[in-house]
Amino acid sequence: MARDVVYRLESVRQEYDGRVVLDIDRLDIARGETLAVIGPSGSGKSTLLRLLQFLEAPSEGRVSFEGREMNGRVALATRRRVSTVFQRPIALTRSVEANVAYGIELRGRRPDAGEIRGLLEALDLAPLARRPAASLSGGEIQRLAVARALATRPDVLLLDEPTANLDPRNVRLVETLVQERRALGMTIVLATHQIFQARRLADRIALLLDGRIAEAGPAQALLDRPADARTRAFLSGEMIY
Repeated sequence: MARDVVYRLESVRQEYDGRVVLDIDRLDIARGETLAVIGPSGSGKSTLLRLLQFLEAPSEGRVSFEGREMNGRVALATRRRVSTVFQRPIALTRSVEANVAYGIELRGRRPDAGEIRGLLEALDLAPLARRPAASLSGGEIQRLAVARALATRPDVLLLDEPTANLDPRNVRLVETLVQERRALGMTIVLATHQIFQARRLADRIALLLDGRIAEAGPAQALLDRPADARTRAFLSGEMIY
């Protein structure tokens, strides 16, 4: 049985100062799937995530969430069902554990100290729980952003290069949490340069080139048997841009 569609993008174009950075004819994202969006820098991955987080509306076309068009004002309750880990996250001027609790409090829930502790332990941040978040390194702030996003228990998790500044050990910690949420049926969209990460985490992959989807399909099939010559060139590391 086909899964419900959470997001549907139709004839979506996004322009900045007259320059088209995203041009997608059609993209569906199913409930409970993990979609990896791969592509070179400047291909439109981060722009796509901003549209999915409702941070901006498309210049043209329709972005729908659970069947409702979201191109105008989006209700706060809907926005809060989606959490994003940005490529360059920031830390609030409070302790590490207070950073994690903040999003929970905004949603009118009492933070669960055990849940927060568990997330910090999973990301090797528990010893830093009471330290000012501003004193953390870049990699620690990146892991903190993952904990903060997951603590809100979102229906949709958007990840923009979430492990770009992490060493292999900490990459594994983040990926383990993502895999756990994937197993629980969370809808996840991951923008990444890392082909092997996409293989490890994704059900489906979409390759963005110059703002357009060159190819999309099941992860293993796309990586092992790409149908498009541009996909084969990108995966092999050829200089085609």
